[in-house]
Amino acid sequence: MSHKLIQVKDAMSEEGFQLVDGMLTVAEGIKIAHEHKVKAIIIDKRDENDEYGLVMLADIAKQVIAKNRSPERVNLYEIMAKPVLSVSGTMDVRYCSRLFERFGIHTAPVIENNHIVGMVDYTDMVLAHVNDE
Repeated sequence: MSHKLIQVKDAMSEEGFQLVDGMLTVAEGIKIAHEHKVKAIIIDKRDENDEYGLVMLADIAKQVIAKNRSPERVNLYEIMAKPVLSVSGTMDVRYCSRLFERFGIHTAPVIENNHIVGMVDYTDMVLAHVNDE
């Protein structure tokens, strides 16, 4: 059985995230996420030798709301995951899915030329297979 190559760039969403500064408060991050209707906040690199960070809305619920911390007094950098596991746009979605399973993640930024161009998750990969038929 032959497999038609579906690359991550064919499955990813270009609108599923916002790139922000890690010094923003969680309250500011929530406002940005709400305004742009995203569930992922990417923390920008401080310089070319730094790495991207990631804050999901679920992280805010678990690390701020559930612990009764003030969103106005917590910075995004305090709760971000860093470095974030990222994938190449040219990666086969089968390998991306295996990578997610191996590391216990469900979403990742897509990197091209050292810049984030989108986000991919399991749903995106499954729907790419449906749309390919």
